[in-house]
Amino acid sequence: MTAYSMHPGARSRPAVPPPALVVVAHGSRDPRALATALRLLERVRALRPGLPVHLGHIELNAPLLPDTLDELAASRAGSAVLVPLLFGRGHHVTRDIPDAAAEASLPTRVADPLGAHPLLVDALHARLAEAGWQPPRDAGERRRSAVVLAAAGSRAPASRADTERIAALLAARLGVPVVPAYASAAAPTVPDAVRSLAARGRTRVAVASCFTAPGRFAAECADAAPGTVSDPLGTHPAMARLLLHRYDQALRPGAPVAGPAALATA
Repeated sequence: MTAYSMHPGARSRPAVPPPALVVVAHGSRDPRALATALRLLERVRALRPGLPVHLGHIELNAPLLPDTLDELAASRAGSAVLVPLLFGRGHHVTRDIPDAAAEASLPTRVADPLGAHPLLVDALHARLAEAGWQPPRDAGERRRSAVVLAAAGSRAPASRADTERIAALLAARLGVPVVPAYASAAAPTVPDAVRSLAARGRTRVAVASCFTAPGRFAAECADAAPGTVSDPLGTHPAMARLLLHRYDQALRPGAPVAGPAALATA
C-alpha cells in the first residue's frame, strides 16, 4: 500500500477545533455546587482530551451562561454546544437556555437535558449502593421495598414526565417500585411519597437523590428520608459520559443551530 503524499507546493489546512462543550448548570448559593461542577468538567476533559469544555450558569454563580458565550465568541471559537446539567424539560431547558443560544455571537446548538438514560440510571444505582441500599433478599422483603426518586420539581408537565421516565428506568434496574417526589413546584413531596408507600405496606424505603450537587433541595429531601438516602450524583463517571453523549447527539446532521451566524454551520 502506498501512503498518500501531499503535492510539494500544497499547504496543509490547520485542524478545525471541535465545537466547544458548554455545560450549563443551574447555580446555587451552596459553594459545594460550584466545586462539584468544576470537578465534573475535569472528568469530561479527561474522557475527551482536546475538547474545549466550559461552564456557564443560569443564575447565582459565575460565570453566567451569557458571559461564557461572550468569551467564546471573543476568542473566535468556531461554535458551541450547550449541554444542560439538568434532568428534565423545565423552563430553564425550554426557554432560558435556547434564549441564550439565540442571542449568542457564535453558532450554538442546544443539547437535550440529561433525562431518562441508562447512564443516569447507572449513576443513581451506584449512589444508592454506596449509601447501603441492597436488593431485597426474598419475596417478602421485596413486597416491603420501594425507592423514592427525589428531584427538584417543575411546573412543566414535560419535566414531570421526564422524571417519571427516570423513575421507571430505575425501577426496572432495581426490581422494586420507584416513586417520583419533588422538592418544589410539584407533588408529591418526599414525606408524602414515603407516607403513601408506608400505607401500602412499603416500609423498607430508600431515597435516591436525583440532584447534580449538594444544595438546599438535596438537603431537604435527605432530611425527609426515613432511612437510606443516596448522595447527589455529582462527579460519578457516568455523569461525565452522559454529558458527552448529549453533546455528540446535538452534533448529528439536522440538529438546529442558533445564533446570528447559524447559516455558516448549518
